[in-house]
Amino acid sequence: MSAQECPPREGDSSAALDAMWRRQEPYWHAVFAVVWVAAVVVAWLDEPGRYGRLPSVVLFAVIAVAYALAGVRGLRQDARAGLVYHLVAWSALLGIQWVDPGTESWMLFFVLYPQLWAMLRVRDAGVGTVLTLTAFGTLRFVQSGFDRETVGPILVTSLISLAVSLSLGLFINRIVSEADSRARTIDELHATQARLAVVERDRGVQDERERISREIHDTLAQGFTSVVTLARAADAALARGDVATARERIGIVERTAVDNLAEARLIVAELTPGHLQSRTLAEALQRLGTAVSREDGLRASVTVDGEPVPLGGVTEVVLLRTAQEALSNVRRHAGAGRVDVTLAYEPERVVLTVADDGRGFDTTADRDGFGLDGVRARAAEVGGSVDLDTAPGRGTSVRVAVPR
Repeated sequence: MSAQECPPREGDSSAALDAMWRRQEPYWHAVFAVVWVAAVVVAWLDEPGRYGRLPSVVLFAVIAVAYALAGVRGLRQDARAGLVYHLVAWSALLGIQWVDPGTESWMLFFVLYPQLWAMLRVRDAGVGTVLTLTAFGTLRFVQSGFDRETVGPILVTSLISLAVSLSLGLFINRIVSEADSRARTIDELHATQARLAVVERDRGVQDERERISREIHDTLAQGFTSVVTLARAADAALARGDVATARERIGIVERTAVDNLAEARLIVAELTPGHLQSRTLAEALQRLGTAVSREDGLRASVTVDGEPVPLGGVTEVVLLRTAQEALSNVRRHAGAGRVDVTLAYEPERVVLTVADDGRGFDTTADRDGFGLDGVRARAAEVGGSVDLDTAPGRGTSVRVAVPR
């Protein structure tokens, strides 16, 4: 049987099928006992054969002992024990037929043939069925004194028995094989699900790492960049003797550091960005534009078109982070004198545009950092899209559209 080829593991579907088979084992024992006792009683009550009743009874006892020693193990999928049991049992049954031709020993066919299919592989069971029917048919022909008139009845009964036995055996085996195949398929599905769960967990960890990387890049890294720029400006002012300007820059450094600290705490707590606390997205962009103008002398203009509506925390974070990233790139790389931030509320979407008059860049050149890739990844998370329009010498425009 197929259960021999791949031992089941405890807790899976194959193990459940094997347990079900073991639960059926007492019924097999009970049926064997009932039929065996009936055959012995009938043989004892019948007219004794030419050798008396004792040989038949002894051979019946041999069958019982063989079942106890090997047949039980054969039902537990020990193919070798099952083969030994059937060799002994069928030989003993042939012996009973030989010593007592009038016996009703054929009653044991009702248990031996099902056991043949239950204990042996399909091929072995089929061969055993053919061989036993041939042996009993031949023995009957011999016991008839080679009477040719008995050939027809013997062939008919043998062929009918063969057809019934093969049909029933193959049908039962097909059911068992199908059940075993389904159990294995279920086990494979469970194993695949377990592997996918591991992959999903790993992917979730990777996504979370990327998210935190973007958060750090879009907040802490930009804040530190501002601190470095302002500190250098303060140092330059002190070198010129302009103490008032230096104090102003140092004050801005302090405010920027405080904001950065707040952002770091919010990242750890997985809250919304500090700029969105207790204010709308439009107000947060206005504050961001004012901070950029104050810190760098860059003229930042923020315009809101349409009627502002709540977009949900995730979408608003995406737009705000995009604005922060774009403005940070303008401050660090564009060499621009002006930047325009436009937030347009359209019927089906909201569009954020950040356009500067800086030097622009070649989009085909290799770029370092998370900037634009981070913007695109964020937009994709909320079903948005990113368009970049730039060229050397004519500024840069970043346009992000997200669904409302």
